[in-house]
Amino acid sequence: MPRLEMQVRRAITLSAWMTHRPYHPTVLLTNDRAVKTLNALYRGRNKPTNVLTFEASGPFGDGDIALAFETIRREASSSDKSFTAHMLHLLVHGILHLAGHDHLYAGEARRMEQAEARILARLGVANPWRVSERGWR
Repeated sequence: MPRLEMQVRRAITLSAWMTHRPYHPTVLLTNDRAVKTLNALYRGRNKPTNVLTFEASGPFGDGDIALAFETIRREASSSDKSFTAHMLHLLVHGILHLAGHDHLYAGEARRMEQAEARILARLGVANPWRVSERGWR
């Protein structure tokens, strides 16, 4: 992924600006094994997932976002997306969780999807919720 650090910083900055919450989380791009361990330890789910978000638990930091490289690569490939676009989507998703968004119910899920689409558009990433002629984009 070209210019990974720059793209991550830009996504964090833009997400913070658009949510009016200046979050600067720690971002970990790691393997499925590490995310599986975190998911089991903190969520009780013994499987890897694409992204995990942890709210700040003390006076230091703005939370943590763990991204599973292999899962993101598989998902991007199976949905005909670039790794970069999918990773940025999941990073923005995690930042929105830190900003208080959730997707447990239909209304809040729709609001979160709309916020993701707005931020991703500013990053030059296609709306992941829009259906194209080739399928979900």
